[in-house]
Amino acid sequence: MKKIANLFLVSLFAGAITLGAYKLFFENNNYKMITASDEAPVISTSFVPTSAKGAGINEVDFTLAAEKTVNSVVHVKSMTLSKGPRSLSDFFYGFERQQTPQLGTGSGVIISPDGYIVTNNHVIANSTQLEVVLNNNKSYEAEVVGTDPESDIALLKIEADEEMPYLAFGDSDNTKIGEWVLAVGNPFNLTSTVTAGIVSAKARSLGNSQSFIQTDAAVNPGNSGGALVNTNGDLIGINTAITSQTGSFVGYAFAVPSNIAKKVVEDIMEFGNVQKGLLGISIANVDSPGAIERGLNELDGVYVAGVEEESGAEAAGLQEGDIIKQIDDIKIRKYAELAGYLSSKRPGESVNVTVDRDGTSLVKNVTLKKQSSVRLPNTYFTVKNLTKQDKKKFGVSEGVKITNVPETYSRYGLENKVIVEVDGKKINNIDDAKRYFGEIERYGRTSFTMINENGEKEHMILQ
Repeated sequence: MKKIANLFLVSLFAGAITLGAYKLFFENNNYKMITASDEAPVISTSFVPTSAKGAGINEVDFTLAAEKTVNSVVHVKSMTLSKGPRSLSDFFYGFERQQTPQLGTGSGVIISPDGYIVTNNHVIANSTQLEVVLNNNKSYEAEVVGTDPESDIALLKIEADEEMPYLAFGDSDNTKIGEWVLAVGNPFNLTSTVTAGIVSAKARSLGNSQSFIQTDAAVNPGNSGGALVNTNGDLIGINTAITSQTGSFVGYAFAVPSNIAKKVVEDIMEFGNVQKGLLGISIANVDSPGAIERGLNELDGVYVAGVEEESGAEAAGLQEGDIIKQIDDIKIRKYAELAGYLSSKRPGESVNVTVDRDGTSLVKNVTLKKQSSVRLPNTYFTVKNLTKQDKKKFGVSEGVKITNVPETYSRYGLENKVIVEVDGKKINNIDDAKRYFGEIERYGRTSFTMINENGEKEHMILQ
């Protein structure tokens, strides 16, 4: 019994020592009593909460932009007629083909209270009947006012008894990379659908001279022709294309900048077609001999490879070898930026072009002129208007000069000859040539008359 009592006392003593050591060496709690006192300490910091919802959440309110936009974006139905074979016997034996109606859909944006609507050209191309459905499900028949396939912009008009909700064009040049935007479309007649994202890039080229705004706001088939707006609800672009291997959105969408779309619309309404203001230069890639010699990389500016006769660039003193660094207040690093800005200008307008000439910065005031060359439909000849020297050399007052032909016609020696007639119709300029060659329906019956460098007439029938 005595041994048990001693063992208990030893255990109790050891426990007390262990507890004391823990309290002394390991436990280090510092408690501070907080009371409801006006004398509570205030600590100054640089931290400012970004949102009542929690740190790091941007206070971006999309509701205002969405409310301004959804009722101005419409659903566009396009009816086309196909003449393809309807059966295998039609295909093999050539039975008379019947026209089959096909329905295409897209979106559009109302830009005026009297019912003018902007959409993509590819949404309404070859249509025989157009219907526009508003966000309130009201339906209207629409007519095409004009189109510009190059920018993929088309202008429609509906007649309504009431004023339409519409969006005002914003200034796409002021759009910043990283800026929040909304993509609003009316796909599949689901009424307006809103997605959010940021501006991923500007002046993005997709293998042509067009300049696009790139965004990661979701854009899917049926959204083409819809609105890209900033958080103020200003229209800064017309959604046009996606890059995808699946046919669905994978993070890359492209919109025609509003400054370009606005200029195209105004030209169509005033002139019936697009008026292009050109500098009058040809450019070279960074791997051209002249650019390599200057050590130019793809983001150093635009290298001038040549200056056209009687152009604004020639009159202003631009020279081969100049590197365009800026136009007005727009920095130029690549051709898409130059082309995008010029697409918002008309013939007769002037721009200040800043160039690097052998290390010296020069500013040239260039008056833009009308397009002087064009690629003809059906033949794909490239022709240009005649200069004073051309008219004197060939002894003609009107016509167009062939500057390039596809490989199919290369063996005929057509380059540098002047076309003066097509099927007996006189050609005065590139507008005539584009119209008459566009009317060609069947080869083997179309002939045109040319003048060679000796002043002799030549005739050719297109095969």
